[in-house]
Amino acid sequence: QVRMVESGGGLVQAGGSLRLSCAASGSIFSINAMAWYRQAPGKQRELVAAITSGGSTNYADSVKGRFTISRDNAKNTVYLQMNSLKPEDTAVYFCNAQRIVTTTRVELSSWGQGTQVTVSS
Repeated sequence: QVRMVESGGGLVQAGGSLRLSCAASGSIFSINAMAWYRQAPGKQRELVAAITSGGSTNYADSVKGRFTISRDNAKNTVYLQMNSLKPEDTAVYFCNAQRIVTTTRVELSSWGQGTQVTVSS
């Protein structure tokens, strides 16, 4: 079974930076797209940024120019560098992997458990 483990969340002041990491494990051959989502209290989960296996990226308008998504295919890890953080970025951040090919199966989607990011004003 594929397991996604996030790290790097925390409390930061407005204008600060954080770097999130998410490592996938479980006898993985390949992963198609990887992405970061976030969910603020009382709001729906929303896509923050995504990256294909070839490195193409897309971002939510609210984070363009401030956040950068990247991945290390050899480590099955996706990162989210968050700069110029704002209080409205406060949320639980989840990583997601699409179409994970392992030694025994293909998983269409896998989610991490979430990591809290809190930005104080």
